[in-house]
Amino acid sequence: MIKNGQVAFVTGANRGIGLETARELGKRGITVVLGSRDSKKGEAAAAKLRDEGITAEALGFDVTKSQDHQKAYDYFAKKYGRLDILVNNAGVLKESQISATGSAPNPVSAVSPEVLRETFETNFFAPVALTRKLLPLIRKSPAGRIVNVSSILSSLTLHSDPNSPIYPFKTFGYDTSKAALNAFTVHLAYELRDDKIKVNSAHPGWVKTEMGGPNAPMEPSEGGKTSAQLATLADDGPSGGFFHLGQRLPW
Repeated sequence: MIKNGQVAFVTGANRGIGLETARELGKRGITVVLGSRDSKKGEAAAAKLRDEGITAEALGFDVTKSQDHQKAYDYFAKKYGRLDILVNNAGVLKESQISATGSAPNPVSAVSPEVLRETFETNFFAPVALTRKLLPLIRKSPAGRIVNVSSILSSLTLHSDPNSPIYPFKTFGYDTSKAALNAFTVHLAYELRDDKIKVNSAHPGWVKTEMGGPNAPMEPSEGGKTSAQLATLADDGPSGGFFHLGQRLPW
């Protein structure tokens, strides 16, 4: 699979895991377009990558706005005529942060309908709609890759196992929205099973970011490795899976 000449779109990429994913892809010679709600922060992040020798561009982009989906489509269609890699990284955790001990301060009964809707809008409905919009451009790539950034907290298998290390880590809205995103991965991979496009879910790890908090064991520089690996899979690589640093995770 030829990496030079490829173009990737990473949403929520002006900081954290999204920025590190863009950096990892850029190091591989891939042109990276950073989607960011704050255009100034997005351009600052792209400029930082360019200073590192990476070909990086910024696109003002809100994943929850359908007009921005059209904006992204027009951008890639006009400038590149295709899209090789889509990393659906933008996401939110509207509930209280998970504590260092793993307790979740907000039980199911305390999560408001508004928080659930907002969480699902950003973490599930928006990436589904964006992927559908950009799929015609991804089909034009000789080796399209779609990466849905999920979380190990989406795993129903692990959440239902009292012996699992994540068993007490329960944030209802976030976990269920990412489980829905995983279902999208499975269904889209099946739909595209006869194409050259690969679709996978990534668990980046518990990373020191604004969302992950200061108690996370992984440094930000490690946060983009799984997404970058899945975005650059060889033609005989897997599709329809859930991975962390090359290890397959249970749904």
